[in-house]
Amino acid sequence: ITFISAQARDSDLVEAVVDEITQTLRAERDISFRDQDDFVVFTQSEIIDTLASITGLITVFLAILAGISLLVGGIGITNIMLVTVTERTREIGLRKAVGAQKSAILLQFLTEAIVLSLLGGAIGVLIAFGFGALVTRFQPELQVQVQLSSVLLATVISVVVGVLSGGYPAQRAANLNPIDALRYE
Repeated sequence: ITFISAQARDSDLVEAVVDEITQTLRAERDISFRDQDDFVVFTQSEIIDTLASITGLITVFLAILAGISLLVGGIGITNIMLVTVTERTREIGLRKAVGAQKSAILLQFLTEAIVLSLLGGAIGVLIAFGFGALVTRFQPELQVQVQLSSVLLATVISVVVGVLSGGYPAQRAANLNPIDALRYE
Protein backbone atom coordinates (compact mmCIF):
# COMPACT_ATOMS: atom_id res chain seq x y z
CA ILE A 1 0.00 0.00 0.00
CA THR A 2 1.42 3.38 -0.97
CA PHE A 3 -1.48 5.65 -0.13
CA ILE A 4 -4.37 5.67 2.35
CA SER A 5 -7.01 8.36 2.62
CA ALA A 6 -8.98 9.00 5.81
CA GLN A 7 -11.58 11.58 6.75
CA ALA A 8 -12.43 12.88 10.22
CA ARG A 9 -16.09 13.33 11.10
CA ASP A 10 -15.39 16.80 12.45
CA SER A 11 -12.61 19.27 11.61
CA ASP A 12 -11.86 19.61 15.33
CA LEU A 13 -10.89 15.91 15.40
CA VAL A 14 -8.28 16.08 12.61
CA GLU A 15 -5.24 16.17 14.90
CA ALA A 16 -6.62 13.35 17.05
CA VAL A 17 -7.25 11.25 13.92
CA VAL A 18 -3.70 11.98 12.66
CA ASP A 19 -2.29 10.85 16.03
CA GLU A 20 -4.44 7.70 16.00
CA ILE A 21 -3.41 6.83 12.42
CA THR A 22 0.24 7.46 13.30
CA GLN A 23 0.07 5.21 16.38
CA THR A 24 -1.78 2.48 14.46
CA LEU A 25 0.75 2.50 11.60
CA ARG A 26 3.70 2.51 14.04
CA ALA A 27 2.24 -0.49 15.84
CA GLU A 28 1.38 -2.27 12.59
CA ARG A 29 4.91 -1.74 11.23
CA ASP A 30 6.53 -2.59 14.58
CA ILE A 31 8.38 0.75 14.84
CA SER A 32 9.91 1.35 18.28
CA PHE A 33 9.40 4.68 20.05
CA ARG A 34 13.06 5.67 19.34
CA ASP A 35 12.89 5.00 15.58
CA GLN A 36 11.67 7.43 12.97
CA ASP A 37 8.42 6.81 11.12
CA ASP A 38 8.84 5.14 7.73
CA PHE A 39 5.63 6.78 6.56
CA VAL A 40 4.14 10.27 6.41
CA VAL A 41 0.70 11.45 7.45
CA PHE A 42 -0.47 14.67 5.81
CA THR A 43 -3.56 16.68 6.63
CA GLN A 44 -5.44 18.56 3.96
CA SER A 45 -4.36 21.89 5.47
CA GLU A 46 -0.68 20.83 5.28
CA ILE A 47 -1.11 19.93 1.61
CA ILE A 48 -2.81 23.27 0.94
CA ASP A 49 0.01 25.09 2.76
CA THR A 50 2.60 23.24 0.67
CA LEU A 51 0.77 24.08 -2.55
CA ALA A 52 0.49 27.73 -1.47
CA SER A 53 4.23 27.79 -0.80
CA ILE A 54 5.00 26.30 -4.22
CA THR A 55 2.62 28.77 -5.86
CA GLY A 56 4.36 31.62 -4.05
CA LEU A 57 7.77 30.47 -5.29
CA ILE A 58 6.47 30.18 -8.85
CA THR A 59 4.99 33.69 -8.57
CA VAL A 60 8.31 35.12 -7.37
CA PHE A 61 10.17 33.33 -10.18
CA LEU A 62 7.74 34.65 -12.80
CA ALA A 63 7.96 38.18 -11.36
CA ILE A 64 11.76 38.07 -11.59
CA LEU A 65 11.52 36.73 -15.14
CA ALA A 66 9.07 39.50 -16.07
CA GLY A 67 11.36 42.13 -14.52
CA ILE A 68 14.33 40.86 -16.52
CA SER A 69 12.20 40.84 -19.68
CA LEU A 70 11.11 44.42 -19.05
CA LEU A 71 14.70 45.52 -18.46
CA VAL A 72 15.93 43.84 -21.65
CA GLY A 73 12.99 45.26 -23.60
CA GLY A 74 13.65 48.73 -22.21
CA ILE A 75 17.32 48.55 -23.17
CA GLY A 76 16.30 47.41 -26.65
CA ILE A 77 13.91 50.34 -27.05
CA THR A 78 16.59 52.78 -25.83
CA ASN A 79 19.06 51.40 -28.38
CA ILE A 80 16.52 51.53 -31.21
CA MET A 81 15.59 55.11 -30.33
CA LEU A 82 19.25 56.19 -30.11
CA VAL A 83 19.86 54.74 -33.58
CA THR A 84 16.70 56.48 -34.81
CA VAL A 85 17.90 59.83 -33.44
CA THR A 86 21.30 59.34 -35.09
CA GLU A 87 19.76 58.39 -38.44
CA ARG A 88 17.34 61.32 -38.35
CA THR A 89 19.79 63.96 -37.12
CA ARG A 90 19.49 66.03 -40.31
CA GLU A 91 15.68 65.83 -40.17
CA ILE A 92 15.74 67.03 -36.56
CA GLY A 93 18.11 69.86 -37.49
CA LEU A 94 15.83 70.91 -40.36
CA ARG A 95 12.76 70.87 -38.14
CA LYS A 96 14.54 72.97 -35.51
CA ALA A 97 15.83 75.37 -38.19
CA VAL A 98 12.28 76.05 -39.39
CA GLY A 99 11.06 76.68 -35.85
CA ALA A 100 10.16 73.36 -34.21
CA GLN A 101 10.16 73.62 -30.42
CA LYS A 102 12.25 71.32 -28.21
CA SER A 103 9.04 70.06 -26.65
CA ALA A 104 7.61 69.03 -30.05
CA ILE A 105 10.70 67.00 -30.90
CA LEU A 106 10.80 65.52 -27.39
CA LEU A 107 7.13 64.54 -27.65
CA GLN A 108 7.62 63.00 -31.10
CA PHE A 109 10.43 60.71 -29.98
CA LEU A 110 8.71 59.84 -26.69
CA THR A 111 5.57 58.93 -28.64
CA GLU A 112 7.59 56.70 -30.95
CA ALA A 113 9.18 54.95 -27.96
CA ILE A 114 5.77 54.47 -26.31
CA VAL A 115 4.32 53.04 -29.54
CA LEU A 116 7.23 50.57 -29.77
CA SER A 117 6.69 49.59 -26.15
CA LEU A 118 2.93 49.20 -26.61
CA LEU A 119 3.55 46.95 -29.61
CA GLY A 120 5.79 44.80 -27.43
CA GLY A 121 3.14 44.76 -24.70
CA ALA A 122 0.44 43.78 -27.22
CA ILE A 123 2.61 40.93 -28.48
CA GLY A 124 3.12 39.83 -24.87
CA VAL A 125 -0.65 39.85 -24.23
CA LEU A 126 -1.26 37.84 -27.41
CA ILE A 127 1.37 35.31 -26.30
CA ALA A 128 -0.36 35.09 -22.90
CA PHE A 129 -3.72 34.43 -24.59
CA GLY A 130 -2.11 31.78 -26.83
CA PHE A 131 -0.34 30.12 -23.90
CA GLY A 132 -3.57 30.10 -21.91
CA ALA A 133 -5.44 28.53 -24.83
CA LEU A 134 -2.75 25.85 -25.19
CA VAL A 135 -2.82 24.98 -21.50
CA THR A 136 -6.63 24.82 -21.53
CA ARG A 137 -6.61 22.66 -24.66
CA PHE A 138 -4.15 20.09 -23.29
CA GLN A 139 -5.29 20.30 -19.65
CA PRO A 140 -9.05 21.05 -19.75
CA GLU A 141 -9.30 20.90 -15.96
CA LEU A 142 -6.99 23.95 -15.81
CA GLN A 143 -9.14 26.76 -17.15
CA VAL A 144 -6.56 29.49 -17.79
CA GLN A 145 -8.12 32.90 -18.26
CA VAL A 146 -6.32 36.17 -18.94
CA GLN A 147 -7.95 38.85 -16.78
CA LEU A 148 -8.81 42.30 -18.14
CA SER A 149 -6.98 43.82 -15.16
CA SER A 150 -3.82 41.97 -16.25
CA VAL A 151 -4.15 43.35 -19.77
CA LEU A 152 -4.62 46.88 -18.40
CA LEU A 153 -1.63 46.46 -16.09
CA ALA A 154 0.49 45.24 -19.02
CA THR A 155 -0.59 48.31 -21.02
CA VAL A 156 0.31 50.71 -18.21
CA ILE A 157 3.66 48.99 -17.68
CA SER A 158 4.32 49.19 -21.43
CA VAL A 159 3.70 52.94 -21.41
CA VAL A 160 5.97 53.41 -18.38
CA VAL A 161 8.74 51.34 -20.02
CA GLY A 162 8.30 53.38 -23.21
CA VAL A 163 8.62 56.68 -21.34
CA LEU A 164 11.62 55.53 -19.30
CA SER A 165 13.35 53.93 -22.29
CA GLY A 166 12.63 56.75 -24.70
CA GLY A 167 13.38 59.60 -22.31
CA TYR A 168 17.13 59.82 -22.88
CA PRO A 169 17.00 59.46 -26.70
CA ALA A 170 14.12 61.97 -26.90
CA GLN A 171 16.02 64.44 -24.73
CA ARG A 172 19.09 63.96 -26.88
CA ALA A 173 17.06 64.66 -30.03
CA ALA A 174 15.45 67.75 -28.50
CA ASN A 175 18.82 69.16 -27.43
CA LEU A 176 20.51 68.80 -30.83
CA ASN A 177 22.02 72.03 -32.15
CA PRO A 178 20.26 72.73 -35.49
CA ILE A 179 23.46 73.94 -37.19
CA ASP A 180 25.45 70.86 -36.16
CA ALA A 181 22.51 68.61 -37.02
CA LEU A 182 22.21 70.05 -40.54
CA ARG A 183 25.95 69.47 -41.10
CA TYR A 184 25.70 65.85 -39.91
CA GLU A 185 26.42 63.27 -42.63
